Amino acid sequence: MSLEDEYRDDPEVTQWQGRFITAKTRGRWEYVSRARGIKAAVILAITPEDEVVLVEQFRIPLGKPCIELPAGLIGDDDGGEGEEAAMAATRELEEETGYRAARMEDLGEFYSSPGMVSEAFTLFRAFDLTRVSEGGGIEGEGITVHHVPRARIADFIAAKRAEGYGIDTRMLMLLSPSWL
Repeated sequence: MSLEDEYRDDPEVTQWQGRFITAKTRGRWEYVSRARGIKAAVILAITPEDEVVLVEQFRIPLGKPCIELPAGLIGDDDGGEGEEAAMAATRELEEETGYRAARMEDLGEFYSSPGMVSEAFTLFRAFDLTRVSEGGGIEGEGITVHHVPRARIADFIAAKRAEGYGIDTRMLMLLSPSWL
């Protein structure tokens, strides 16, 4: 019997729900989802100088700073229900990094850790960037913006890992030339 067959008829049961996440079970399987079914937008942005724009942010679950692609939730603000994913990507890129993109290309929907989290994100490639501010996110986010030459991305990631930083799984795509 396949895993799909084993769990197909088991009801999804909410074990605990907070403001932002929900812990669920289906049979003996445990997992987490975002409350209200909110998804995320993740942005791959490369400057005209051929630098990848990355962000550094302290992440409480890791207990350390993490190197990531710019990202944010879609429609999470009050009244933001129904926000288009590309609009959220454009908003988050500018808020976190200070870059405005003239165009966003949808590269598809992906899952971060599908054995534990049901959250999906849409990956966007930002084009025609214009710097409009310093970025850094909203108050309290403490985001540091990094501009890393594409040719040096592997060295940058290795150096940050050696310094004890967390490295977001999406950094793996930066190590594959076909994505860039």
